[in-house]
Amino acid sequence: MGFESQLSDFLTDCEKLIVLGVGNELKSDDGVGPFIIKKLKGENIENENLLFIDAGTVPENFTGKIRKENPTHLIIVDACLMDSNPGHMQVVDKKEFANIGLSTHSMSLSFFVKYLEKDTEIRIIFVGIEPETMDWGANPTQEVEKSANEFIEKLKGIIL
Repeated sequence: MGFESQLSDFLTDCEKLIVLGVGNELKSDDGVGPFIIKKLKGENIENENLLFIDAGTVPENFTGKIRKENPTHLIIVDACLMDSNPGHMQVVDKKEFANIGLSTHSMSLSFFVKYLEKDTEIRIIFVGIEPETMDWGANPTQEVEKSANEFIEKLKGIIL
């Protein structure tokens, strides 16, 4: 099943969606999550059932806000080491977190997801984008930025 189909299937019956961008904006492609959130916020999408959160490198700091918002669906977007080509985008099942390198915060993300699922009905997926580099730099590389924009367009096509 293709990426867009997986995303579309996941968002079936979505009543309230949070997109959470995770990553370090000072480390080039590791900042792809926050980069996507900034772009989505810049689209000025008016919808009270849609929330974009830049969690930086500390997604656990947003558990209270997420629980308070009580979304039906949560998409976490982050750089993800999948032994693939730079910019490769993939839905990663939460059971696979342990088997892949989720940029710089893999351990906290798996606990973060378990905590959010405890006593809630939130459906959660993780969208990983393969980085080219995580060296110091203010912007994602060209391939990763292209994938980020593609993700935004696919998401908008499904939810709007």
